[in-house]
Amino acid sequence: MGSPELWLWLAALVLVAVGVGGTVLPAVPGAPLVFGGLLLAAWIDGFREVGYVAIAVLGVLTLTTVIVDVVATMFGAKRVGATRAGIVGSALGTILGMFFGFAGLVIGPFAGALIGELSARRGVFSAGRVAVATWVALIVAVVVKLAVVFMMIGIFVFAYIL
Repeated sequence: MGSPELWLWLAALVLVAVGVGGTVLPAVPGAPLVFGGLLLAAWIDGFREVGYVAIAVLGVLTLTTVIVDVVATMFGAKRVGATRAGIVGSALGTILGMFFGFAGLVIGPFAGALIGELSARRGVFSAGRVAVATWVALIVAVVVKLAVVFMMIGIFVFAYIL
């Protein structure tokens, strides 16, 4: 059936691969899965190749991607003059959208910002502008998260080789 270590390495690889995909796909915690796979890979050899400092750096980078998800949409809304209701709406829409697959992730922040702005009695044009800015910020956040995830993998590989 194979050695247990081989199965652990395979599990680590699967976690990293699913995590990279999850960085783009909604409802899959991409960076935390990548971190889990890299942590498992470091644990397999008793942290000899990849030590605790590298793992701590990877953990901080993972936390950064989680924060980027929520902050990016709020920043995008604020940048175009959103009201407090629009900013809160975009954050809530992002969080709630994560539970509804791809459509929820695309529509959630947009709808949240739009509803928030309309509830603040802003015009439809202004509310729509805030909603579009929120959506663009979400796309930028995905690009940033992908960069951070590949940075995490690079740091791990660099630490493992040295």
